[in-house]
Amino acid sequence: MYFSEKFDAKLFLSRVHQSTSAADLEAGSLALKTDFKGRTQQRKQLVKDNFDCFVSCKTTIDDIESKLRRIEEDPEGTGTTHLQKCIQGVNSLASRAFEPLFERQAQAEKIRSVQGMLQRFRTLFNLPSTIRGSISKGEYDLAVREYKKAKSIALPSHVGILKRVLEEVEKVMHEFKGTLYKSMEDPNIDLTVLENTVRLLLELEPETDPVWHYLSIQNQRIRGLLEKCTLDHEARMENLQIELREKALLEAKWRHIQQDLNQFVSSRETSSDNMIGLGNLDSQPTELAGEEVDALRGKYIRRLTAVIVSHIPAFWKVALSVFSGKFAKSSQVSAETNINNPASKSEEKIGEGKYSSHSLDEVASMIRQTLSAYEAKVHSTFRDLEESNILRPYMNDCIKEISKACQAFEVKESAPSVAVSALRILQSEVTKIYILRLCSWMRSTTEELSKEETWVPVSILERNKSPYSISYMPLVFHSVIVSAMDQISSMIQSIKVEAQRSEDMFVQLREIQESVRLAFLNCFLDFAGYLERIGSELTQSKSGKENLYLQNGYAYEPEEKLSAELPGNIADPHQQLLIVLSNIGYCKDELSHELYQRFNHIWQQSGTKDEGDSDIQDLVMCFSGLEEKVLEHYTIAKANLIRTAAVNYLLDSGVQWGSAPAVKGVRDAAVELLHSLVAVHAEVFAGAKPLLDKTLGILVEGLIDTFLSLFHENKSKDLRALDANGFCQLMLELEYFEIILKPYFTSEARESLKSLQGVLLEKATEGVTEAVENPGHARRATRGSEEALADERQQGGMSVSPDDLIAFAQQYSSELLQSELERTRINTACFVESTPFDTMPERAKPAHMSFRSGASMDSPSRNFRGSQASASPSFSRHRRR
Repeated sequence: MYFSEKFDAKLFLSRVHQSTSAADLEAGSLALKTDFKGRTQQRKQLVKDNFDCFVSCKTTIDDIESKLRRIEEDPEGTGTTHLQKCIQGVNSLASRAFEPLFERQAQAEKIRSVQGMLQRFRTLFNLPSTIRGSISKGEYDLAVREYKKAKSIALPSHVGILKRVLEEVEKVMHEFKGTLYKSMEDPNIDLTVLENTVRLLLELEPETDPVWHYLSIQNQRIRGLLEKCTLDHEARMENLQIELREKALLEAKWRHIQQDLNQFVSSRETSSDNMIGLGNLDSQPTELAGEEVDALRGKYIRRLTAVIVSHIPAFWKVALSVFSGKFAKSSQVSAETNINNPASKSEEKIGEGKYSSHSLDEVASMIRQTLSAYEAKVHSTFRDLEESNILRPYMNDCIKEISKACQAFEVKESAPSVAVSALRILQSEVTKIYILRLCSWMRSTTEELSKEETWVPVSILERNKSPYSISYMPLVFHSVIVSAMDQISSMIQSIKVEAQRSEDMFVQLREIQESVRLAFLNCFLDFAGYLERIGSELTQSKSGKENLYLQNGYAYEPEEKLSAELPGNIADPHQQLLIVLSNIGYCKDELSHELYQRFNHIWQQSGTKDEGDSDIQDLVMCFSGLEEKVLEHYTIAKANLIRTAAVNYLLDSGVQWGSAPAVKGVRDAAVELLHSLVAVHAEVFAGAKPLLDKTLGILVEGLIDTFLSLFHENKSKDLRALDANGFCQLMLELEYFEIILKPYFTSEARESLKSLQGVLLEKATEGVTEAVENPGHARRATRGSEEALADERQQGGMSVSPDDLIAFAQQYSSELLQSELERTRINTACFVESTPFDTMPERAKPAHMSFRSGASMDSPSRNFRGSQASASPSFSRHRRR
């Protein structure tokens, strides 16, 4: 055995040195190598020491050989030729005499040889039929034993028939091995049958690893099931497309039939045109219905997941049993070996090492490749899901299916760790895609809803008793955000659970949370931008039309547009601007706070409250800035109307201020001027109540600035002269305005009012002084305060002072103001509904004294904040912001 050419070192070690330790084996190996090197050196030294002797012996042997060759080459010698002839004659005679006998003897020897061989190898000749019979009866172990016996027989190399018998046996066993391999392809094969099949194949010394063959086949079967799901899905999609096309064609035909019934077809050309149009309909591709297609895609992902959940755990358990030594242990040791014997355990380990030439890591890699195919199909299909159906359960259900697969793989001995990690990564990637698509859907839907403003105010219950008279747009925006963020919240919760197990997942979670936060804030910023665009479009549409507003401030709209509006909608551009303002204020004060507090747990971490406050502040600042812009558009538009009313009040009311009639009370023109503010009050109260004080404050300040502007623009024209009556009339009405509009007077408005009163006082002083000095140059329609002043001046020998004018103005105020306030109570009730009238005159007294000192010290124009163009009054809003 030790000198055989087929010496197997592994077999030698496993049989002879099975109990020898590794250290002893290494020491023995080192000793053998040392001895081998020593013997080699000894041989070399022996040759070196006896080289001369070897050369001498070789020379002697060569001499002897040369002499023998010469003798053979010259066979002739004394008597040799005659002896050779005699022997040849005797041999020829004997051959003729004994030839038949020799032939019969040779035949007999052949027969006896064949009989002996048949007797000796009769078992071998019967072996093919015996093995076939055993296989047909299912006695596979017996067939294998017979085959092993045949293999162990030492056959003579010159007997060809035995080789043919063995070839027949090999053919039978090859078919048998093919049958065994075929049986392993059965997906429902019993584990015991599989163990026995593998054991038989191992005993037959197969060319390939039977265990790996089985695992490869099962893996291919799983891949095949995945591909079958793909083919079935494609077939279903194609069938659905055909059905939808047929349905569309039938609907088109039905429409043509209805048209034919409703219209009288009078010519063949019309009929042929209809048929041509119907024929073109067949060639037009029909778009697939989104929900039906997504339902098929969701079913496809569900079937793919069912394949891996149903087959991979069982596949992995078989692989574990194979490579852990629990599989087919009966084949590893002989039947009579005691299980408790330590030697038998060593043999088991030896057998395990030879059981498969592959490793468990290779099986895990095989499963990973299968899951890669699954991941590619799921990724592709998930990305094909329509974003329009994002709130439908299709995407969410797909993620749940992947989560179920992860849970199934996490069960003990159900899948390799690399497979579990791969599925978890797939789940996180798909979830991230879903969340990002939800964020994208929020922004795109926000843009779409901004194009569908209906200008229909919602009821107070629908806006949850909010003071803002909003339209449906903010409520739809609220619904969009809540729908998407609720889905995102549930997805984030699942990712948080996984993030506790993996650092990489935690990093991804933070990225997703930040993306969601930015998308949430950007949705509000986008919505603010759309509201700003709507406000700008309203402003541009108003400025681009001629004669858009009538004198009473109502908008003119064509009849065809009004007829197309929805019931209850607002058509007036000014009221539409107020709706925009209400929408902005609602988002600033209510919606942003509500939604941020509701969903900030998605991205907020412990200790990041300041970041949340900063986000809210940014949103509030954004909407506040937008509110200022839109409010400026509204107030400028209203200021133009108020300026028109102010011109009517001051210049077109029919009063010549240089020869004004006696003061009898507040003129109707003053009440009409207030009516323009009353209309604004009613409009803002109904459309944007929280902005009422701010809006009227701006307009009141603008009104006073407009008075100043008109006075300076017309001081050389209509207002070139102002007598005492005119001064008292204007002072009375200005005080009337101050009392009525007191809640909306800002500090800037009061300063402007002081400047205006100072300018009027200076102008009136000049006019009265000139009238007294030149009485013939002035025409008086009635005797009033100016004549009284002249009489007083003549009697006292003094000039008319500003204090005298102020005293007369105060006298008229004390006599007429209270009654005028009572008379016009209904007209101005909206401004003073919460203020008692009897207290108002006392509150107004400081106004007469405050402007006097300013008028005597400085020029009136010094307090005026710049001249204004007639069409664009300035409110100085930007300076005060």
